[in-house]
Amino acid sequence: ISGLLAHGQSKFDKWQELKDFHAVMSATFHPSEEGNLEPIKTRISEMVTKAAALAQSNIPAEFNKKVVKDAAIKLAADSRKLQELISNKGTDEAIKKSLINLHETFHFIVEKCDDK
Repeated sequence: ISGLLAHGQSKFDKWQELKDFHAVMSATFHPSEEGNLEPIKTRISEMVTKAAALAQSNIPAEFNKKVVKDAAIKLAADSRKLQELISNKGTDEAIKKSLINLHETFHFIVEKCDDK
């Protein structure tokens, strides 16, 4: 029965740091699609913190693959680059592009956690 319970859990339930990062990504990326960059500008330090925690976390065994670990490290580094861009008053277009790239890296991690 434990196999059934494990199967019923989402990857977010199994990997708290991924869930925590997703909460910030979701709250900042979707408004940016509508042209609202205020959430990412005000929550970028939180995103950097969550990305760093994700990169340094103990990856659940079933997701612990080199591609996942490397992507988590990239996510943390790219979050810091986005923070620099925002701090240096980068253009909205550059901020949006950087956030889209972060979103794609996040989705890559989620997809790789699905591979059996």
